[in-house]
Amino acid sequence: MEQEITLKKEGQGLAFLKPFITKLTPKFQKEDMLHSLKKTGITIVSILLFLGLWHLGSEALYNKEADYKIEKALSEQGQAAAEAERACIESGDSSCQPNTLPSPAQVWRSLKSLIADHKVITADKAAFAEKMAETNSKLVAQGKAAIVYTGRASFVDIVLTSIKTVFAGFLLALLIAVPIGIIIGLSPSLRSAFNWFIQVFKPVSPVVWYLLVFMIVKTLYIGDSSDNAFVISFISVGLCAMWATLVNTAMGVSSVDKDYINVAKVLKLGTFQKVFKVILPSSLPLIFTGLRITLSVAWMVLIAIELLAQSQGLGLFVWEEFQNGANDSNAKIIVAMFIIGIIGFLLDRLMLTVQNMVSFNKNEGV
Repeated sequence: MEQEITLKKEGQGLAFLKPFITKLTPKFQKEDMLHSLKKTGITIVSILLFLGLWHLGSEALYNKEADYKIEKALSEQGQAAAEAERACIESGDSSCQPNTLPSPAQVWRSLKSLIADHKVITADKAAFAEKMAETNSKLVAQGKAAIVYTGRASFVDIVLTSIKTVFAGFLLALLIAVPIGIIIGLSPSLRSAFNWFIQVFKPVSPVVWYLLVFMIVKTLYIGDSSDNAFVISFISVGLCAMWATLVNTAMGVSSVDKDYINVAKVLKLGTFQKVFKVILPSSLPLIFTGLRITLSVAWMVLIAIELLAQSQGLGLFVWEEFQNGANDSNAKIIVAMFIIGIIGFLLDRLMLTVQNMVSFNKNEGV
């Protein structure tokens, strides 16, 4: 209050400092700090609650399956076999452990083992590159292909492959959907003509898109021995995910304020000038909403498409662990689930940041 009175006495010359002075008041700092602490506290409590419920649920499922295994041994083989089964389970022997929902501790151990495995594979790659350096240099000098490391991929490599695939698919979706959306958004006749096409192909399953792309790419690559799983994967992802961007771009362009269009006519702007200086800036909020949805859809369908295409990404990793059925396979699947969720969240935040950088409409996101 004293700061506001002092500011008024000094006249209008220092009025521009008022917002900064207000923000520096102890009251503001205290309220802001309390608000931040409250949000942080709620987040921490919700995480702890989630982990607690998860632990209790996994323990209940573990005990249920353990009891079933013991009762089965008792009914089929007798008391001695049941006691042996109980002792084996209590000993922690992996050969007889119930294979059910892993606990948070088991998932954490699996994550650490995957990271350790990545370090071992990275060291193997480095040793291979060093060993083959001289040979590869001779092959390259002769115009031949260098010998590359063909060992198994680490979990980090698998995650990077999935990220590369989804960004390639997203870029393809952007290059297809935005130009077509602008064109049909500018013309009501074209919107009516293409509406059936959008409504028919928009709900098509990613499995069907994969099969369609596989038919085409297999023919185009006929006689080529190279692995085309990546090409099939990113094209399928792009075609499956582009529809939200196409629809939102067309809607954004068609709903531009008519006053802006009239101003463009008064200024005698050409078609391209009108599109890039008037229509696109006005349509950016809806276009970026579509792009955010497209990126999210691309990341979701990627898992199924990688599985079908046998591409070395998270989709194939999850399926192979499920098929493997090892004692730690379930925990590795949960690790992959969290990684998929975290990356999906980060991709959405990335798109939101880019949107706020290029658009007048700022959005904190959901």
